[in-house]
Amino acid sequence: MNECYYDKRMDFFYNQTKTDTADEWTGPQLIVVLCFGTFFCLFIFISNSLVIAAVVKNKRFHFPFYYLLANLAAADFFAGIAYVFLMFNTGPVSKTLTVNRWFLRQGLLDTSLTASLVNLLVIAVERHMSIMRMKIHSNLTKKRVTFLIISIWAIAIFMGAVPTLGWNCLCDITVCSSLAPIYSRSYLIFWSVLNLVVFFIMVVVYIRIYMYVQRKTNVLSSHTSGSISRRRTPVKLMKTVMTVLGAFVVCWTPGLVVLLLDGLNCTHCGIQNVKRWFLLLALLNSVMNPIIYSYKDDEMWGTMKRMMCCFSEDKSHNRRSSQIPSTVLCRSTDTSGHYIEDGIIQGTICGKGDLGGKGNS
Repeated sequence: MNECYYDKRMDFFYNQTKTDTADEWTGPQLIVVLCFGTFFCLFIFISNSLVIAAVVKNKRFHFPFYYLLANLAAADFFAGIAYVFLMFNTGPVSKTLTVNRWFLRQGLLDTSLTASLVNLLVIAVERHMSIMRMKIHSNLTKKRVTFLIISIWAIAIFMGAVPTLGWNCLCDITVCSSLAPIYSRSYLIFWSVLNLVVFFIMVVVYIRIYMYVQRKTNVLSSHTSGSISRRRTPVKLMKTVMTVLGAFVVCWTPGLVVLLLDGLNCTHCGIQNVKRWFLLLALLNSVMNPIIYSYKDDEMWGTMKRMMCCFSEDKSHNRRSSQIPSTVLCRSTDTSGHYIEDGIIQGTICGKGDLGGKGNS
């Protein structure tokens, strides 16, 4: 019967797999990784928060597709949290971690990946439902979309917790992997192959849907007198989704291939030399998505820009108001009324952006 090592710290497992975590995470390389990681994480938090707020604020986004897009932004926001936790629990610190803390570190990353992947798959289903009926948006109710979002996170949390639930090498250290010293190599093979297969399936589905949309749009354009912009809207949404999917596949595939090679016990592949850079590439995906949303969707960018504008105007207005002496404010009712009117006018200008934005689509 194999002995289990639940009470050991991670240095025991790193030594067993002969993985060095100290030398490679010191000096200029460590500074570069931490600087880029910190900048990217801050951008992820701010930009994805703006995407979620834009969907909530703009009533033109109150449709299943945009709810799922906001949930994808939430998954990217969660990925930022996972990367922050990783930055404070990696390098030389890795060997000092307990087994449970290391499981938490990796579980957060696996959960964020699964949440994004399953969300993209659900978006593919939503797009298929709407496109086959040649509609801009599907007829999914808010209750069903809410159920789907809850299901996405339930699946993501479960997949992130699978190694903790038992698929690990704590009781058989001979099958431990190199990149993840308490993960079983068989689990890494399962995890990487499953994700790569889902990548391939989604790419094929989206290409098929896109070809159908293009063909159907060309046929309808010669027989209908509807507005050109309305006929092009499904195509624009598909381009947005396909760009997001393409970025996701490009950023995550190298890391998954490295995990697969590690699962196959490839000792001459040099996976230890590239793992941190592929991790940064995966982090870059959460940075790219908000940029894609704003670049591909004029309405989304307009809403985000108006929110940033209103925030900066409110901040500067409050700063100016705080600098006004109380004696000036109380000198006459007319002056007070003037400042109150200023605030009302400024608020109207910010609010007017929502009405003006309706002409963007």
